[in-house]
Amino acid sequence: MAGEPTMTKIQSQLLDIADLHVEIPTARGMVKAVDSVTLSVRAGEAVGIVGESGSGKSMLALSIMQLVPRPGRIASGRISLAGRDLLQLSEREMRQVRGNEVGMIFQDPSTSLNPVLRVGRQVAETIEAHHPAADSWQQSVDMLRSVSIPDPQRRVRDYPHQYSGGMRQRVMIAIGMANRPKLLIADEPTTALDVTVQAQIMDLLRSMNAETGTAILLISHNIALVSRFCSRVLVMYAGRIVEEGPTAELFHQPKHPYTRALLSALPRIDRKLPQGLTTIGGRPPDLARLPAGCAFFDRCQDRIETCRTERPPAFSVGPGRSARCWLADEGKPSC
Repeated sequence: MAGEPTMTKIQSQLLDIADLHVEIPTARGMVKAVDSVTLSVRAGEAVGIVGESGSGKSMLALSIMQLVPRPGRIASGRISLAGRDLLQLSEREMRQVRGNEVGMIFQDPSTSLNPVLRVGRQVAETIEAHHPAADSWQQSVDMLRSVSIPDPQRRVRDYPHQYSGGMRQRVMIAIGMANRPKLLIADEPTTALDVTVQAQIMDLLRSMNAETGTAILLISHNIALVSRFCSRVLVMYAGRIVEEGPTAELFHQPKHPYTRALLSALPRIDRKLPQGLTTIGGRPPDLARLPAGCAFFDRCQDRIETCRTERPPAFSVGPGRSARCWLADEGKPSC
């Protein structure tokens, strides 16, 4: 598996997140949905985030948009977009960022699109929210054409239920890209789509990335898809980034036991495993009662006693690579 950069020239740093903490109070205690996350995305770069359900991927995306559902809150940290700290902006100022500087494709277009508004109206609303546009309806037609909706002049007047699942996802991409944002967050953009439509959607995102220079943060369970699309990958577990690095290197030689377990659980067509599909034993930890040491301790086959009591820092394991694992300690922590 080898990820290739989707642009030949990677530009300056665009998104910078430092020591981000997102908490949700519950009857069981304070859930640490995002726990001390630090990451960056350069302009024009395609970065993937992978991990099991509940690892904090979507909550991280909602944090960037400042759409964390109540009573959850961003407890501390910094989210900087092109040098501006988004956490210092008012809600009114953030409304100018959402859909304009940062676009988002949500997981399920069936629930994200308004069923009683025409598709063209929903695309036009995104444009009108940020720019005076007397021709927003025509721009909606153009956006649908850009995402390969057939006969956009007619289909722009249809309602979401008149579109197939793949076409609804294309509409979500059109809405997310309507104002040519600097950053597009794609949260499981191929969920519930067959493999042919998945490939079409990813080809569409790749071409838009190349044509507009929009950076893409791709959140997905589909490791194979991420490996083909992204130049760099972050692996999340229990709200933390446990490993990151260039796609080809990370998937070819993972340094964290969790990353190795994820890759081992992938179905293989090139060989038959005598024991059948491999699974990751145990269950993810309770985010309201995280252990003192490594969150993956109970499920790890390579654990040592230090893992039980001490939380590992992010060790540098190569150029542009880090892993939060005591067994990856080959030098000084990277942060």
